[in-house]
Amino acid sequence: MIWDLHCHISNVEGTTPDEKIAAMMTYADRMGVERMVFYMGTNFSTDPDPEEFRRQNDEVLQALSHWHHRAFGFAYLNPKYPEACLQEIDRCIVNGPMVGIKLWVALRCNDPRLDEIIHRCAELKAVIFQHTWLKSNGNLEGESTPMDMAVLAARHPDTPLICGHTGGDWEQGIRAIRVHKNVSVDLAGSEPTAGFVEMAVRELGAERVIYGSDVGGRSFSTQLAKVYGAKISNVEKKLILGKNLRRMMEPILRIKGVKP
Repeated sequence: MIWDLHCHISNVEGTTPDEKIAAMMTYADRMGVERMVFYMGTNFSTDPDPEEFRRQNDEVLQALSHWHHRAFGFAYLNPKYPEACLQEIDRCIVNGPMVGIKLWVALRCNDPRLDEIIHRCAELKAVIFQHTWLKSNGNLEGESTPMDMAVLAARHPDTPLICGHTGGDWEQGIRAIRVHKNVSVDLAGSEPTAGFVEMAVRELGAERVIYGSDVGGRSFSTQLAKVYGAKISNVEKKLILGKNLRRMMEPILRIKGVKP
């Protein structure tokens, strides 16, 4: 059972969301990926206004429309607009098929403006995914680090959170969020460097490590190789490849009447 936490319909052949997700499913079938989570549309911006992030979510909703048996969606939000984010959560999650949120680089996640959004998602049992990175040449303005994630996690210790990309620089990322038991890490996006998964399992426990690919920016094969090639047990690999994400999503899927 492979569930991919981190998928996009951008950078995939096709001219419409429907064509793009259909192409993606062809590759998923080839690699044995059973279910996938999509967020952000075909041409996303780093600091979208509410009209723009609604448009992005509409594209994902359209892509999902024929694939609810295989695909889930997270609503893309910009926390600079808290009230509009709450309205979009209602539109896409409460009254729509989406099951979580994606926060990217518009506003660092240590900002208190996220708090109301986090509280609302916690009420709904919606999954909360936050991009993080540590760039050697400096982050984008508003781009979160794993250290920012640790601040957010400390303010919401009972709410499950996902640290996207494990911060890119995964050695620092793992250490930054290690003490916050409510934070899991996403393996997606970076090169399949030896030792990444092993360190994550050793320092966090396999139950806090989640497979994601970042397709179409990355390939399934390179990202799956991180897990397949890791010197960990088969039981731990199964947790990372699907069981952890399924467990995290089960509460909201149950609410929505969706069979995992």
